[in-house]
Amino acid sequence: MLRALMYILPLALTIYAFIDCLNTPEDEAKHLPKVVWVIIILLFWIVGPIVWFAAGKMRRAPAGGRTPSEWHRNHRTEWVAPDDNPEFLKSLKDENEKDEAVLKDWEADLRRREEELKKREQDGDKDTES
Repeated sequence: MLRALMYILPLALTIYAFIDCLNTPEDEAKHLPKVVWVIIILLFWIVGPIVWFAAGKMRRAPAGGRTPSEWHRNHRTEWVAPDDNPEFLKSLKDENEKDEAVLKDWEADLRRREEELKKREQDGDKDTES
């Protein structure tokens, strides 16, 4: 029984460390990229998992209720209503400014075309009078 425990305990530790490493977000893996940690855990049977638990992962409570299996990165951890979200309000303002600029360009183009038409009509009236 003791001989079996010598193999089962390191195997269980390795499997647990491997799964923990895979479920850890990339930004919480310390010192090395997550892929390198996986290789270390699998290659160095007993030492790899111990090093992973000791130095490979930031040990703190997840911010904003984040789970280890979260796949989405670089986004707000806390939901904010659109009315209170300054980034959303700024994007609306920027879009409004762009729309205003396009509208002014269209109005200027329309005025220019109307003036050209009036000139053509006036030139056409002068030609018919002569």
